Amino acid sequence: MQNEQKPIEWLGSSKQDLRDFPIVARQRAGYQLALIQDGEEPADWKPMDSVGAGAREIRIKCRDGAFRVFYVVNRPEAIYVLHAFRKKTEKTEKRDIDLAKARYKLLGTC
Repeated sequence: MQNEQKPIEWLGSSKQDLRDFPIVARQRAGYQLALIQDGEEPADWKPMDSVGAGAREIRIKCRDGAFRVFYVVNRPEAIYVLHAFRKKTEKTEKRDIDLAKARYKLLGTC
């Protein structure tokens, strides 16, 4: 018997932002999110404590560039996608972290 996948809740414009990724990046992000829904770890991720407790970042690299998906997985009811964007500099831009933080705050406390 297969376990039910954990649902994904998209905050703000994160779903449309991910849909705007180039096709290869979008497919890779979708696959990584499906792994998370099944209770597995994505291939390349790191914690994003600067966003909030339990926040993580999926890292995607392809010919079209580097892409990131910030999400929260430590909630029992769903996986929350906070932000999806193309990374343009070596360090994640403050505006991307601030946007993810603001959306994280919408979740309330654990």
